[in-house]
Amino acid sequence: MKHSKTESPQDTDSKLQVFYDGDCPLCAKEINIYRGLDSHTPIHWRDISKESDKLPAGVTQETLLKRFHVIDSQGQLQSGANAFIALWASLPGWRWLARLAAIPGVRPLMEVSYRGFLRIRPGLQSLVRRYSKEKNG
Repeated sequence: MKHSKTESPQDTDSKLQVFYDGDCPLCAKEINIYRGLDSHTPIHWRDISKESDKLPAGVTQETLLKRFHVIDSQGQLQSGANAFIALWASLPGWRWLARLAAIPGVRPLMEVSYRGFLRIRPGLQSLVRRYSKEKNG
């Protein structure tokens, strides 16, 4: 059974909530890959570039757009590597990455790598947008 469709906000109890930047071409492509998979956990996909209401308590839209965030099945807000690990744990074909993160030292290495990616993300976004315009235009 697929659970990749967006649910209404009132249906988010005990579901994994994924907050992503739909205006980021890299983020949107990655999320589309995840959305196409069957998840054993219902997932509520939230495009924060378009959705600014009903955000987690104490968290701004700007904060959610800067890093990848999820609210895990226990209701805890996770960001960065921890957020990816929570998502991967619910997706077929990606669970091995969540298990890999349990090895001592891997999770911090993943977080450092993610922070490095965030530094180059604006440049990568520009390249992807330019390539898409050239290809489609």
